[in-house]
Amino acid sequence: MAKVDNKAQKPAKMQKVKRGTLTVLAVLLMGSAVVRVALEAAPAIAREVAEMKSGDSGDHAAPAKQHSAVPDSAEMQAMLAAFKKREQMLDAREAEIEDRMKAVEIADQAITRKLEDLKKAEEKLLATLALADGAAEEDVSKLTTVYEEMKPKEAAKLFEEMDPTFAAGFLARMRPDAAAGVMAGLSPEAAYTISVVLAGRNGQVPKE
Repeated sequence: MAKVDNKAQKPAKMQKVKRGTLTVLAVLLMGSAVVRVALEAAPAIAREVAEMKSGDSGDHAAPAKQHSAVPDSAEMQAMLAAFKKREQMLDAREAEIEDRMKAVEIADQAITRKLEDLKKAEEKLLATLALADGAAEEDVSKLTTVYEEMKPKEAAKLFEEMDPTFAAGFLARMRPDAAAGVMAGLSPEAAYTISVVLAGRNGQVPKE
């Protein structure tokens, strides 16, 4: 019977040992957690204590940080100087462009005036040439009439001395009877030469 009781008591002792071990492990885990929490909370608590001791110093901390984001006086002066320099460069560039535009406008006006002057000069020249042509034509017509009114022998002497082309031009404008009288009074050589010129001029006239 005594042996049976010893065997029955062994499981009970083992259970007590297990319970004790679990209790120790639980205590250690709880202690570790408490230490961890204390280590993590210590800085925060220290900060809160420092803020409480400093009073209102914590209230001014935030505005100080916010104020640090705003440029100080030196930075503002540098920015204003940069903006002013940029504005001056833009003003100078704008003035340069305006000067160039004015120069182009002045040149354009000068060219326009020059073209107008050239046009007026051309019109005047054409009018002068027209007057000259009219005067020359009138003079040639009068001179042709004079040769027609002259005696054929006297006119023939003048035509004998003329250039054949020049003489042929007058003979072509004269009345046929007056031209025939002049041709009759010319020497054979002069009459032949003038006839060749007149034939050549008539040959160049279109037939249709």
